[in-house]
Amino acid sequence: MSEQMNAQHILVNQEHEAQDLVKKLEEGKTFEELAADFSNCPSGKDGGNLGNFGKGMMVPPFEEAVLALGIGEVSGPIKTQFGYHLIKRNK
Repeated sequence: MSEQMNAQHILVNQEHEAQDLVKKLEEGKTFEELAADFSNCPSGKDGGNLGNFGKGMMVPPFEEAVLALGIGEVSGPIKTQFGYHLIKRNK
């Protein structure tokens, strides 16, 4: 059985938007609140929750970022072909 990961993300089009969201997190906004307000992904309505996924199910830069995070940590902006993500690892 491959290792299951669980993460939330916020997807935006531009790196500066992702940087603005990092500042908002530092100011005390919750990840879920920012996902609902700013994410371009339909998961934003659910706080950015992507649920459980295994290796190979996400694009490589996204998966590598998740694997580099500790539980509860949030990444800086990660670029994929979809845009820029902030990623929070839950499992």
